Amino acid sequence: MSNNQDLAARDLKVLWHPCTQMKDHEQWPPIPIKRAFGVWLEDFEGNRYLDAISSWWVNLFGHAHPAINAALKDQLETLEHVLLAGFTHEPAIALAERLTQIAPKGLARCFYADNGSSAVEVALKMSVHYWRNEGQPQKTRFMTLQNSYHGETLGALGVGDVGLYRETYAALLLTPIRVMSPDAYQRADDETAKEVALRAIADLKRALDSQGHEVAALIIEPLVQCAGGMRMYDASYLTLVREACDHYGVHLIADEIAVGFGRTGTLFASNQGPITPDFLCLSKGLTGGYLPLSAVLTLESIYEAFYAEHLAGKAFLHSHSYTGNALACRAALATLDLLNETTLARNHRLAQHMLASVETLHDHPNVAEIRQTGMILAIELVQDKKARKPFDKGERLGHRVYRHGLSAGVLLRPLGDVIYFMPPYVISPDEIELMGKTAVEGVHQALKNH
Repeated sequence: MSNNQDLAARDLKVLWHPCTQMKDHEQWPPIPIKRAFGVWLEDFEGNRYLDAISSWWVNLFGHAHPAINAALKDQLETLEHVLLAGFTHEPAIALAERLTQIAPKGLARCFYADNGSSAVEVALKMSVHYWRNEGQPQKTRFMTLQNSYHGETLGALGVGDVGLYRETYAALLLTPIRVMSPDAYQRADDETAKEVALRAIADLKRALDSQGHEVAALIIEPLVQCAGGMRMYDASYLTLVREACDHYGVHLIADEIAVGFGRTGTLFASNQGPITPDFLCLSKGLTGGYLPLSAVLTLESIYEAFYAEHLAGKAFLHSHSYTGNALACRAALATLDLLNETTLARNHRLAQHMLASVETLHDHPNVAEIRQTGMILAIELVQDKKARKPFDKGERLGHRVYRHGLSAGVLLRPLGDVIYFMPPYVISPDEIELMGKTAVEGVHQALKNH
């Protein structure tokens, strides 16, 4: 038995993988990874896989980056962790300073948590608690966009709208007020993406007219609804939604957990409004894919609403044991050192290469759309191109492309029948060519009998 087979067999005796039907592994065992470098993952038999999805969107500058490695080795010699309650440390302070400097103007306070879902929970709780502290305890509900996804803890799941994740746990969840998404994929034949955004704003205003008095916050993923199928929308929606929230006295939570740190072509997706949300949720790429960490940035005025003489009542009591972990903060600082205007300019060129690598699929009868926002590109497979009728879920076309990708040395984990690229920023044009070629071949192979 090979090392790969041995490790896979041991895995299946003890592990329960996330977002996975474990029975699938009877036919396709998990692939044990021995090491990683740059955009490449390598198993115990020397097979390599191009990480086209940045290992679930977290790895910004490639695996085993020497600068991040060096920062972590240095931090290990001084402080690995200390509670962030009554104590503090340099990496946590320095990272908060850096984030508030580069974030949209006005975001002045940083609250740490462990992961993206926890960051969303923090923002939701802060919003409701703020309104209570300000004498408006009736503002306890949330608005969310159709087809939205914000994480899988109960609070975060409660403001999501993807049935695959939500329906099983519906009895445990919040009931948000759902409003139309500005998703440009749903446009009519003679409609622009901006016109879809205008329709969505009109729907939002109607909901706020009738229920705004009880709404604490609206939560959105700026520009791209990622787990909802990489659906994208016009940036004008950001400006309009900020204006609507201001008019009706509702907080705006920007979930940039997946779209932050250069993924959409700007440092933050909110920059394309440009807008300043009341809460900015960050995670995933924050540490370059090294360690769990998230941050919620908010306004000084919101922070001040919790500032009082006593702990009970007004103080924000949300806490995590590993809040502001020193190693994670140091990894984040090293990651931000690599993220600059030169990186964003290079990403713009790489994004053009990504689109060119799959351009032959534009006319494929089962490709409804190829869409792109910065370093995120998605290919939507459908049964009927004109009607945009999806395939039956049992056909698993996306899974077939995924299996082809692995056989060709490229990790293309789909979202249903949406094939997407979200690679590390250190990817080369030649590696993009391999990624695109593999995706194109995978689509043709998966659909050859349709």
